Amino acid sequence: MGKKVLVVDDEKLIVKGIRFSLEQDGMDVDCAYDGEEALSLAKEHEYDIVLLDVMLPKLNGFEVCQQIRDFSTMPIVMLTAKGDDMDKILGLEYGADDYITKPFNILEVKARIKAIMRRTSKKAEQAENKKMIQIGDLKLDCEGRRVYISGKEINLTAKEFDVLELLVFNPNKVYSRENLLNIVWGYEYPGDVRTVDVHIRRLREKIESNPSEPKYVHTKWGVGYYFQE
Repeated sequence: MGKKVLVVDDEKLIVKGIRFSLEQDGMDVDCAYDGEEALSLAKEHEYDIVLLDVMLPKLNGFEVCQQIRDFSTMPIVMLTAKGDDMDKILGLEYGADDYITKPFNILEVKARIKAIMRRTSKKAEQAENKKMIQIGDLKLDCEGRRVYISGKEINLTAKEFDVLELLVFNPNKVYSRENLLNIVWGYEYPGDVRTVDVHIRRLREKIESNPSEPKYVHTKWGVGYYFQE
């Protein structure tokens, strides 16, 4: 069965081009041209990936991304016409998994989509074998990709879960930001190490009772991050 993709952009020619190219690769593509339509489709279907433009009518891409994260961890790639780094980091702050800057080459888009799908699929296969792990108040359900603190489910993005899972299964091993970027995001990811810092901060805000004095995800200054059992 083909992978299901949602393409969201108010420029119909861009949507048409992406859709045609992805359908040539056997993917099932839905399209939306504003933020409200995109959110409605995302609530109705579970997509393998969402390509989401930042500048949209009704709701902008950041707002759509943030609201999707309230109910789903489906991978989201932001499409932005701006080259400003803060816009890219802002997209990740709202829970995006990746970004592509316009103008882009459709071959680059397809390569990025396939890389994210491969990683998502690989993580899912690995998780099936790992089942469940509990450390203190933290419980990791790897099969369902869910995290609980003191029995309460914590809503993590796909990348936040990936980072936590890697650290949990390698306790006390210190990972540099570069290592985390390469392992979790992949060598082809064009972003920089600030992406890791953003995700670690968001992860701590969600799982730590006091993020400034973390119990689980620690920093080894000048080296990187590690999980302490």
